[in-house]
Amino acid sequence: MNISELYGEWLEKATGDPDLIEELKKISLDENEIYERFYKELEFGTAGLRGIIGAGTNRMNIYTVGRATQGLSDFLNSRYKNPSIAIGYDSRIKSEYFAREAAKILAANSIKVYLFRELEPTPCLSYAVRKYGTSSGIILTASHNPAKYNGYKCYDSNGYQMTDAEADEVYSFIQKVDYFNDIKTTDFDKAVENGMIVYIGDETIEAFLDEVQKQCVNPGICKKADLCVIYTPLNGTGNKPVRKMLNRIGVEKLYVVPEQELPDGNFPTCPFPNPEIRQAFECALKMTDTIKADILLATDPDCDRVGIAVLDKNGEYVLMSGNEVGAIMLHYLLSQKKEKGLLPENAVAVKSFVSTDLAEEIAKKYGCEFKNLLTGFKYIGELITELEKNGRADDFIMGFEESYGYLAGTHARDKDAVVGSMLICEMAAYYKTLGKTLADVMQDLYSEFGYYSNTVKSYEFEGAAGMEKMKKIMDNLRSAPPAELAGMEVICIGDYKKGVFLDTKSNRESKTGLPESNVLSYKLSGGNGLIIRPSGTEPKIKAYITAVGKNKADALALSEKLTAAANKFTEV
Repeated sequence: MNISELYGEWLEKATGDPDLIEELKKISLDENEIYERFYKELEFGTAGLRGIIGAGTNRMNIYTVGRATQGLSDFLNSRYKNPSIAIGYDSRIKSEYFAREAAKILAANSIKVYLFRELEPTPCLSYAVRKYGTSSGIILTASHNPAKYNGYKCYDSNGYQMTDAEADEVYSFIQKVDYFNDIKTTDFDKAVENGMIVYIGDETIEAFLDEVQKQCVNPGICKKADLCVIYTPLNGTGNKPVRKMLNRIGVEKLYVVPEQELPDGNFPTCPFPNPEIRQAFECALKMTDTIKADILLATDPDCDRVGIAVLDKNGEYVLMSGNEVGAIMLHYLLSQKKEKGLLPENAVAVKSFVSTDLAEEIAKKYGCEFKNLLTGFKYIGELITELEKNGRADDFIMGFEESYGYLAGTHARDKDAVVGSMLICEMAAYYKTLGKTLADVMQDLYSEFGYYSNTVKSYEFEGAAGMEKMKKIMDNLRSAPPAELAGMEVICIGDYKKGVFLDTKSNRESKTGLPESNVLSYKLSGGNGLIIRPSGTEPKIKAYITAVGKNKADALALSEKLTAAANKFTEV
């Protein structure tokens, strides 16, 4: 069908959700708006589906969700004799609605569904997949995207997001499904009555929190330090579990931002509910006029990422980057476990390869094996699963990504802001008893290992034209790779799509040893470098800039030069 015919079909048949028909009628005379909704289908990949909520094949709605769920059902029934699945959802617009619709479709396809009774963090879904031994998992979330987005992430039986091969196979089933004629469904209440849909109870959440609490290395330290915390769940899923967890570990002075406490998919006080940006902390920072908290915490809507602001010795609140928190957390866990005789002989830590190399230097100090993996927490989940299979689960110290995702423990196979929040508070309390803030500890690490400036630049490319532009940028870089950046010679080029590193001096290639990914990296002398990759979940290209100096001024000056080079790459 052409776009006009698709529009007509949806106008006629998309009657299951009145919002869709109303939207389609409103755009009847706007060819551009019709084109944006129908020029392509939402693609299903390792991150599942993600898109703007609305009508059309390029939007998140009950038909795109239904089609994906029917395809997933067909995949599961082809692979398993008696498949089952766990489903969770966050606070976003239509998340619960989509979750219930997906549950009805799966039940109609003879797949038993374990459904959370209310919104819960993404790591709880990962935990539930493993606890109930399900064949797969679904979480309805768009993480930290603006309110107009929603998403549909799929997990495999190990509790991490599907790998490329598995996602491709599911997508092949999805493509065979017609949006309006091929989707099976059933009555929700009847499916509950006959046991095809089972609600996940509070005992599962409590069991999840029990596993998180096992990651404490200094029990009671928060109460001893009289730690004071301001917390915002950014109108998402973290409100109950994070507060319960902090209460468990003795954070008695816990103040929650009232405007951002309750679930609200419109995010009225925070249009970009992303703990990576300062705006997410504006309401919390206002509270510091009357409450002098030691630390501010913000978890994103599905509570798999956590950001912090800490009180420095000048009485100012400074935001810490995901790289800095990851480095401090690794240092804290390794140093404290070693001091207490709890550090495994074959300890392993891991990060995404775009995250700070400072972590690797910290690991070396404590004799901890270190792994660099592709961006995507599923790769960290795979590593944990492999360790577990080899009887080495206890060797796993932690994994992290610069985008504010952390995991200590093996209870989940995805990043977990509940355990992240707990450990951040524990670290802050421990160092408070030593007369230090986390900002002080970070400066100590820079003094010891050198100043690492890690900057992430995002370049947005909306719509059909934006997708073409992103492709052109990556093609141009592959056809004409830079010989130098910021006056420094490029000594190694990594093309993760081809799976090779090229030593530019010897002109010799070597294998990356990692799965294929559309990423280009440029290594420079002194540990400096630049990585370019299109986002897998957003219409963006991201540039990861690493600048290493003897001090902050040196590193930041070099970072500016490398940022200017990255800016030029994205000018097409």
